[in-house]
Amino acid sequence: MSAIYALYDTGDAAQRAVNSLRNAGVADSAITVISDQPMEAYEFGEMNRATRIWYIASGGGLIGLVFAAWLTRMTELAWPLPTGNMPIVSWWPNLIVIFELTMLGAILATVATLLVAGELLRRRPALYDPQVSDGKILVGVDGPAIPDDVERALVAAGSPRIMRI
Repeated sequence: MSAIYALYDTGDAAQRAVNSLRNAGVADSAITVISDQPMEAYEFGEMNRATRIWYIASGGGLIGLVFAAWLTRMTELAWPLPTGNMPIVSWWPNLIVIFELTMLGAILATVATLLVAGELLRRRPALYDPQVSDGKILVGVDGPAIPDDVERALVAAGSPRIMRI
């Protein structure tokens, strides 16, 4: 693994570093920005925010709904109980099970998406520095081959020290 990063004191300096990296030809998806607080006032705070988690959660809920409807109906048809002139499949009591399994499907799909999209199951350590907890802002690039332009871009943005991993 090879990575290079620099620490900045202010959001303006971090934004300059991100702009310098973009000018050096680094794609937004390859730039990592980590801070101890949200930086929504800066452009880098909006990078890589688009997710499809709503669609995935809805799909998980739909799968849970279909499975629950099938499960309750098939269970009642597999062991039919005489109910005195009432239907064997009773939907009102089944709605409880259907609702619970719909929510379970949506929750499991959301958690799985969070684990995959947040890269929480990775084998290698994430790009991080303990000084981020003290208020610094980390701007770095993680990749197999990092060109020299990246180091020059980070230095030009005002970082006194560049770290390589």
